[in-house]
Amino acid sequence: MDSLEKQLICPICLEMFTKPVVILPCQHNLCRKCANDIFQSSNPYLPTRGGTVTSGGRFRCPSCRHEVVLNRHGVYGLQRNLLVENIIDMYKQEYISSRPSPEQKVDQPMCEVHEDEKINIYCLSCCVPTCSMCKVFGAHKDCEVAPLNSIYQTQKTELSDRIAMMVGNNDRIQGIISQLEETCRSIEENGRRQKSKVCEKFDHLYAILEDRKREMNVKVNAEQEEKLNYIRRLTRKYGDHLESMAKIMETGIQTLEEPEMAVFLQNTKPLLQKIAEASNTSHLERVERGYENMDHYSVSFKREGRALRNIDFARDDDDDEEEEDEEEVAVDADSRAGQTASGEVDSLNEEALPPLLPPQPLSTCRPGTSS
Repeated sequence: MDSLEKQLICPICLEMFTKPVVILPCQHNLCRKCANDIFQSSNPYLPTRGGTVTSGGRFRCPSCRHEVVLNRHGVYGLQRNLLVENIIDMYKQEYISSRPSPEQKVDQPMCEVHEDEKINIYCLSCCVPTCSMCKVFGAHKDCEVAPLNSIYQTQKTELSDRIAMMVGNNDRIQGIISQLEETCRSIEENGRRQKSKVCEKFDHLYAILEDRKREMNVKVNAEQEEKLNYIRRLTRKYGDHLESMAKIMETGIQTLEEPEMAVFLQNTKPLLQKIAEASNTSHLERVERGYENMDHYSVSFKREGRALRNIDFARDDDDDEEEEDEEEVAVDADSRAGQTASGEVDSLNEEALPPLLPPQPLSTCRPGTSS
């Protein structure tokens, strides 16, 4: 059959001949369609109608290179090879009938011990399928057996039920997975929210520290400026006194150069008085020892540092304590307000009121009369 199939292969399309099959003058066969394709490729300038050359021409056989001359009918003028066409039909029918039907092919397992026996029963004691010979003469002769179809239906039902149960379990597990994924998203969102709150709390704490630092620096700067202004003012006073002494010294040097004794004696007495006054510095203020010291503004944050290092997340009882502290603060504020109001009333009561004047008698005088 394989050698016959090779003889029925077209040399152009390399497949089994497609009817109609034409025979060339050299006795080689071609599909009419393949012959027409060769003829068109060999005569590209000839007129065609519907993809088929209608006038005469020539081409060479693809098998033997023999030149084929066509008449005015073209490839349709070539003789059909009815014998080859009938052989193709017979070959196709024989091929189809000789193929085994897929429905008839059944893979029946055979017994490993008795190779010629098919497995047709089921051993209930050993839970394995076996053959009749094993039940009669073999290892399962003392076992309880049952037909394959009954066990097949039972186990098939059981397997279907188990699969259905697994499908239900898979759905339930998928639901749990969805819940876990939702829980993960909630945890991430809650974590972001709480971290944002922690950052807000610390930012508020930073703001309080910055405010306190600014206020304390203001106090230090105020005293610093006060002391600097005082020292600068005192420096100017001492500078003025030194300048006046320098002028007196210059006058004294000029007086020493005076050649006239009378003039010298006239100028000496007031000059000596000025020198004595200038030498007296008791009227100038002196800076106290340690005036430049600013150590009284020293700070110690040991306790606050311990408190900051002990910062942690609040517990439920801490929230209750905070609420109690807020209530106590409110009560203390109310009590202080009450004490202030009562103190004002007492102070008003203790103030000395002006004495009451005695009542004045009504005047009985009339206009135009004297008493």
